[in-house]
Amino acid sequence: MARALIVGAGVVGLAVARSLASQGHEVIVAEAGPAIGGGVSSRNSGVIHAGLYYPTGSLRHRLCVEGRRALYAFAQSHGVAHRRLGKLIVATEPGEEEKLDALLANGRANGVEGLAACSAAEARRLEPALSCAAALLSAETGVIDAPGLMLALRGEIEDHGGAIALATPVPGAERIGDLWRIRFGGVDAGVVEAELLVVAAGLRAQAVAAAIAGLDPAAIPPLILAKGSYFAFSGRAPFTRLIYPAPIDGGLGVHVTLDLAGRMRFGPDVEWIDAEDYRVSAARRADFEARIRRYWPQLPAERLVPDYAGIRPKLTGPGAPAADFRILGPADHGLAGLVCLFGIESPGLTSALALGDHVAALLD
Repeated sequence: MARALIVGAGVVGLAVARSLASQGHEVIVAEAGPAIGGGVSSRNSGVIHAGLYYPTGSLRHRLCVEGRRALYAFAQSHGVAHRRLGKLIVATEPGEEEKLDALLANGRANGVEGLAACSAAEARRLEPALSCAAALLSAETGVIDAPGLMLALRGEIEDHGGAIALATPVPGAERIGDLWRIRFGGVDAGVVEAELLVVAAGLRAQAVAAAIAGLDPAAIPPLILAKGSYFAFSGRAPFTRLIYPAPIDGGLGVHVTLDLAGRMRFGPDVEWIDAEDYRVSAARRADFEARIRRYWPQLPAERLVPDYAGIRPKLTGPGAPAADFRILGPADHGLAGLVCLFGIESPGLTSALALGDHVAALLD
């Protein structure tokens, strides 16, 4: 079997490493940060998506549905905390009911289980605090302990003899004969040789790929940053399910998320930015309140507290259709043993296990 080096120890990089290690490959995961999952994976909502939003046949559709089923099974077998809460996507303004009809049709075409249209009265029976004209129930949506998931993946990698190298950036690589010669930094900087190289570096994926000798720069898509802020609610949650508005440009709208302890937060919104910035401005509170009151008019004043922000590694900008995952293998760029992943935003967490198997298949 081959040696494989995976750049990035977020949930996707760890899932790729798990898949390769389980096939018998010698696996090393190089993470530039001081801990696993410190990038995009540490700043999401922990939602397990059902798979109804994405164009039928796209990677996001196929890997989300496959990944969601695998993720529930993995969480159950490995003791990773999770809950299949379900969610309601709601229409609150004219024209949004048609959006729900389209989502229902798309979800069914995507093979998503547990979808049902709800009248306003049926939605209120499920969630009495909710105000809407109609809703779409997705019973398969849930939440998961993302850090716990990554620890379980790390455990499987190490059980198969793999290693995680923290504080180990990868500033470059080149193909020499049948091997990749990969430079790595850190305290013990040096070079490692491997037959297989996978770039799963999230917001750093484009920069890492650009430092790979022989990879055509035209194959590397631009990185576009979309910041999403979250506000926590200081009080008891009135909902038992996740509540989502109809989708908006660049995201799924300011929605209700619940953690495994039942604490409620709202977000993320969409803010197009030019550089990484994780500050949550209290000035955004008024806009959040206005959006939330469309489906929860009884939101008490001054109960939203700035919480945290994440940044989506997008491939398209404002007004453009959301891009599919971009996963480039040897057939795409002509370099043996190399796979680069770009634009792995939502539903990247849900899709992680399926993404791992997909990458392993490209390298088989």
